[in-house]
Amino acid sequence: MPYMIETFDKPDHQHVRQANRPAHLEFLEENKALLLACGAKLSDDGGDGGGGLYIVDVDTREAAQAFIEADPFFKVGLFRDVNIVRWRKAYLDGVRHI
Repeated sequence: MPYMIETFDKPDHQHVRQANRPAHLEFLEENKALLLACGAKLSDDGGDGGGGLYIVDVDTREAAQAFIEADPFFKVGLFRDVNIVRWRKAYLDGVRHI
């Protein structure tokens, strides 16, 4: 069953996010087979919201934890908090799965 990972950046760490963004995007590309969806959280004006959301197709919480810990953003200490929860795929790309 997939897992949803929500990350929250530490305050005043936009410079860390920007400096490590290329490595983060490379990590996502290397792991795209696991990604059902992912992206940055944005403020209403479209600016950076200070975190992200990933839905990863892995079988265990441990695998989801290992995934996020391998992300360059995690490795450089960008995140204040990380929440991991199981996610049921009801609809994806307009297709019903339950």
